[in-house]
Amino acid sequence: MNWNRLLIRCFLIITFLGVNALILFGISSVWSYLNTGAERSSRLHLNLEEVRTYLPKVEWDTSKVEGRPMEPLTLAAIERDYLNGWYVKNNSLLTNKRYGLSDYFTDSARVKVNRILDFNGEQQASFRQTTLNHFPKLDFYSADGTQVYFTDHNVDIYQESLVNNQTILESKKKESYKVIMLLEDGFWRIRHFTKRENKIEPAQPRSKLTDSIKSLVQDIKGLNYYPKDTPWDVFGKKYSDSIISKDFGLIKEMGLNTIRIFIPYEDFGSAFVDGKKIDKVKSLLDKAYENELKVVVTLFDFYGNYDVFDWTLTHRHVEQVVLALKDHKAILAWDIKNEPDLDFESRGKEMVMAWLDQMIDEVRKWDGKHPVTIGWATPEGALNLNEKLDFISFHYYRELKDFKEAYNQLEEGVTDPEKPIVLQEYGLSSYGGLWNFYRGSEEDQANYYKEIQGILEEKNIPFLFWTLYDFSQVPNAVVGRLPWRKKPQQFYGCFDMEGKPKPATKYLMQNKKAE
Repeated sequence: MNWNRLLIRCFLIITFLGVNALILFGISSVWSYLNTGAERSSRLHLNLEEVRTYLPKVEWDTSKVEGRPMEPLTLAAIERDYLNGWYVKNNSLLTNKRYGLSDYFTDSARVKVNRILDFNGEQQASFRQTTLNHFPKLDFYSADGTQVYFTDHNVDIYQESLVNNQTILESKKKESYKVIMLLEDGFWRIRHFTKRENKIEPAQPRSKLTDSIKSLVQDIKGLNYYPKDTPWDVFGKKYSDSIISKDFGLIKEMGLNTIRIFIPYEDFGSAFVDGKKIDKVKSLLDKAYENELKVVVTLFDFYGNYDVFDWTLTHRHVEQVVLALKDHKAILAWDIKNEPDLDFESRGKEMVMAWLDQMIDEVRKWDGKHPVTIGWATPEGALNLNEKLDFISFHYYRELKDFKEAYNQLEEGVTDPEKPIVLQEYGLSSYGGLWNFYRGSEEDQANYYKEIQGILEEKNIPFLFWTLYDFSQVPNAVVGRLPWRKKPQQFYGCFDMEGKPKPATKYLMQNKKAE
């Protein structure tokens, strides 16, 4: 009985303390709220990370401005809030909701936007769009610093029209706008936003590959490269000049002339590229040049979003990477993406293709000298965008007996018969253990290369085989966790984990004939 009384007393004391703690917490929260302003991100209904994912290219013309001189910090604030206005408007056009509009549009400017949203909602229509480039010309900045007027010329817009959430039309267009913005509550809001006549200069036709570059592509004899101990992490903390130099010396001794490397999108900082990583890429390119090797750089490795709202982020990434590397003498070509056709089912072919099509233009904008390709996973996939690419690249891991027919069909389907076609990835694992029922061997791998290298030589097909070394570890992100997928991936090299040549090596040597 005494124990029951003690338990009741303890329960009452704990309850009393808990209630008082909740009361004190509530009072402190109210006090804190009353003494702080509402955070702008909460009023926008979007967090700061989402706002930073909208990064179109903006080039201001401030050469002729009426009124007071424009201060650089003010111009930066105007640009920030103007782009945020586009961002929330784009979100509203997709969702037909008004989140954030009051933060970046004045009351009168919102009337027109709300009318559009109401109409779209009634029609069950919406638009997924992004702007890619802005060229605003600042015309007027008021003496009191609270009003600006500018004309945003040739805004590049990509738009998907949807009905009942199904895409019915995709379009690219250029539009120009007259814009008035007012400074209110410390932020610039759009007061006036109307289309104006747009004058577009005709696009210059893309020139074909020069004979010298076409010759280099047609003569590709190489491999996809990862160091033995750091596969899929070439430019990480364990990057070593000496290892790279030694490997490239070995590749050169084999008589090969080209390597293919990979730039992981997120690992390199996404839209804000890590300069230290770029320095390591430059170091690798230096070693390649010293060993007379050309380099195909594959961009956007391990990227798979493709959504329109992510486009400007990827554009800023490729701008930084291409501008940093394009003048290096070791660069042979840009490979936009590794095996994007594998994402057709999960991401939607239309979305993937639209992203690729635009990314080709972005790379060429920053480097018009080096050719552009895409590393398609299959010969059938390589017919996509073949008319726009400088040369065609495909991968082949299927039955060798079907290779000639698949290649012939690809060759017939390419619109330009003079365009080079590169076998960019191929190979056979020498793994012969439990997880593939002991069916593989180094002898089988050697026979595979003996046969396929004969075909490639016969048909004069440029090639990049997979790969130099066997690997002790394969990251889960590459092929997943399943051992029957991971284990074979470790044994595609022509040199084993100790660096010793496997029987297949003699069929891959280009400086002497195989016996």
